Amino acid sequence: MAQTLDRLQQDHIQRLLAAYRTLMQQHGLDAIALYSGHALPHYGDDQYPNFKAAGHFVHWSPLFEAQHSWLVITPNAKPRLLLHAPTDFWHLTPTLPDEPWVGEFDVELVNEPATPALQGNVALIGDVDALQQGPVALPHGEANPPALVAALDELRMHKSAYEIACLREANRLAMAGHEAAQAAFAGAGAELDIQLAYLGASRQRESHVPYDNIVGLNQHAGVLHYQHYDLHPPAGRYSLLVDAGRRFRGYCSDITRTWAGPDAPTLFAELIKAVHELKDTLIARIAPDVDYVELQRAMHRQLGEILVRHDLYHGSASDCVASGVTRAFCPHGVGHSLGIQVHDIAGLKAPDATPAPPPEEHPALRLTRKLTPGMVVTIEPGLYFIPMLLDPLRDTGAPINWPLVEQLMPCGGIRIEDNVAVTDTGHDNLTL
Repeated sequence: MAQTLDRLQQDHIQRLLAAYRTLMQQHGLDAIALYSGHALPHYGDDQYPNFKAAGHFVHWSPLFEAQHSWLVITPNAKPRLLLHAPTDFWHLTPTLPDEPWVGEFDVELVNEPATPALQGNVALIGDVDALQQGPVALPHGEANPPALVAALDELRMHKSAYEIACLREANRLAMAGHEAAQAAFAGAGAELDIQLAYLGASRQRESHVPYDNIVGLNQHAGVLHYQHYDLHPPAGRYSLLVDAGRRFRGYCSDITRTWAGPDAPTLFAELIKAVHELKDTLIARIAPDVDYVELQRAMHRQLGEILVRHDLYHGSASDCVASGVTRAFCPHGVGHSLGIQVHDIAGLKAPDATPAPPPEEHPALRLTRKLTPGMVVTIEPGLYFIPMLLDPLRDTGAPINWPLVEQLMPCGGIRIEDNVAVTDTGHDNLTL
């Protein structure tokens, strides 16, 4: 795989170089300078949060932890990489890997934070305002010109073969973690035990995860961004929801699985199977020119059918959707764009950068575009039993089977999520 990935990465860099040079010509630029960014300490403290380099910088190189570093692209010369690599006995000095992609850059290792010497019409991309709080001055150039930033965002919407290979490997590594999490759950582990099992099997430290892992037992599975890890296992074991990914060379996977515990009602396991099938049905529809908003609507239509088929709603599936009941059972979107960022950029813009907000009835949807080859998206239908969303329906006369819902409340909810690339003829499920 290494040789193939090396070749794909070199092709990816040359593709980026051609695209950037076209944009420089269109915008009358002599250079584009990408700043990786840097971490700032917590207020009143000397400790720093975990750092992740800016996405446009990582688009060129896998140095997703590089701080105080610059990449300068010009119309004619080899791209110049100024990598901050201080001589330090407190921390390990950053080094470049012995990989072919390094040869695509003119590399300069910089001991102290510094800005590149730039002349002419220059665009500075990244959090350059943060430099005003540091030891170096702002470099020459215009910070984040909106039209160029929009074009660079659009460039990241469609992934190269190298990027898709990275996303596939990120999925493979994450799935090893999910399998270990399931085994820890079967062994009656607490949320912290399950988290540690996931990290160990996916071979990553907690500071490297692409987002804070969601490891929710029982009712915690119904907290969409549950943010804690209980230290002790609960008395009853109804359910486990794990939403967790892996970063590979800067690219993120985002996978969710749900399992029924030994104390869950039989119906809960049946609903997990139904949501799996719903996920697969939606993925089967992914192809060029498919409207992602229509996939959102299809998710709710099929969710209504699931609620009726399993006796949770005593009416028609169409009424279940029209009355807003399905939105109470699943308040989030069907998914989002995926790449260097978990919720990758440009999802709520048209290709010409005009706003493309979500429809009023689905405000949480993060992607509103028609699918085109090279996009990578998540598909993540859910079915939850969240009191604050369901309780307002009790007085509406909605024909919900409340005794059955009450039985399922201790289970929290279900979410199943895969990562899918759009191909020229259909789709490629990277999670399989």
